[in-house]
Amino acid sequence: MLTVALLLFGAVLLMLVLVDKPLRNLPLTPALIYLVVGWVAGALLGAPSAAVWSREAPTLAIGTELAVLMSLFAVGLRLRMPPTLRTWKIALLMAGPGVIVAIALGTVAAVAVLGLTWAQALLLASIMAPTDPVLASEVQIRSDVDRDAVRLSLTAEGALNDGSVLPAVMLALGLLGKHELGPGGVSGSWRWWVMDLAWPIGGGALLGIALGWLLGHALKRRHLVGDSLARDELLYVGAVALACGLARATLTSTFVLVFAAGAMLLQPLHRAELRDGERSLSGRLQAFGAGIEGLVEAATVLAVGVALHSVRISLQSLAFAVVLVLLVRPLSVFAVVRGSDMAPTQRRMLAWFGIRGVGSLFYLVLALELGVGGELAGQLIGSVLAAVALSIVLHGVSATPMMNAYRLRRGGAREP
Repeated sequence: MLTVALLLFGAVLLMLVLVDKPLRNLPLTPALIYLVVGWVAGALLGAPSAAVWSREAPTLAIGTELAVLMSLFAVGLRLRMPPTLRTWKIALLMAGPGVIVAIALGTVAAVAVLGLTWAQALLLASIMAPTDPVLASEVQIRSDVDRDAVRLSLTAEGALNDGSVLPAVMLALGLLGKHELGPGGVSGSWRWWVMDLAWPIGGGALLGIALGWLLGHALKRRHLVGDSLARDELLYVGAVALACGLARATLTSTFVLVFAAGAMLLQPLHRAELRDGERSLSGRLQAFGAGIEGLVEAATVLAVGVALHSVRISLQSLAFAVVLVLLVRPLSVFAVVRGSDMAPTQRRMLAWFGIRGVGSLFYLVLALELGVGGELAGQLIGSVLAAVALSIVLHGVSATPMMNAYRLRRGGAREP
């Protein structure tokens, strides 16, 4: 299996390099191409069964978590948004109250469409709640000076809600007996409120901001004494590893802490930009992060395409995926983003581009790792794969033309 995976991954990456220009001219996202290639490979070469994916859940959890962390740090570096409530308002609304609405609506949909119990439905809805800042490459901000409200909001939301759904996932696992909620359950104990909700998110944000600030000022001091930096990849990977280790040591959210550290790291260098030749440190780090994002996107979506052959995806799972994309996402956005906050066209763009991806895959394998099995595991795997694949297809086909139309309407040029 490893040999086949290496051959497939290497061949796809090289193919994309050799035919890069023709592919860029197509109105398709790279993720959609990866999905099709993965699906064809799974059909021709076979795919591991759902039991194998469940058995390998601990390994998959580490892999998907690392993929999310490396990508979140890249997004944080690129999101040089001023630390003001006005700037972050839309993203915070969608990653906070919007996630709650999405989980509530998704839970009802899972009960009605899939026939799950309320606890099972809550778990599935929570797994599917995070949007993806990596697979949404066509609607991400293009650089740290991109200030388009739609791009900024979608990029920041995708980074924030990977961490904000954690309490709901742990609550659902607790209701299913797979996680300790404390004496008296969630209503009679402080444990979930503090250890799964307040501290992982709040503590992770504070520690991440502090870590990014300290690292940023250390880099700035080196610049002021004329000491140029090299080995950007070591700085990037070392910062992610340190942030991840700090999160694990303090029982905070790795996603929140790593993203906050990335978002804060370059802030002290805003006016004292490090220079090495013609390229700034921030430019080099962002370029390295973009490469990491590309690898994460390719590996993740190829795996999803192959895994679509690992489990039978029922009509109910497909129907649930359609409800998520066409109803749950738009309603959750319209519920929290008011017309006075954004123009109608911008609200509609936010409502449509709720792309699902690697964050949902991480929480899926986390649930499997913590003991979810049997028929429920099969339903979760099938429903998550169906929703992620449908999202990649629909958003992959619509992203380029919709973003081009959006830019033309706002007086800009077409996307390159």
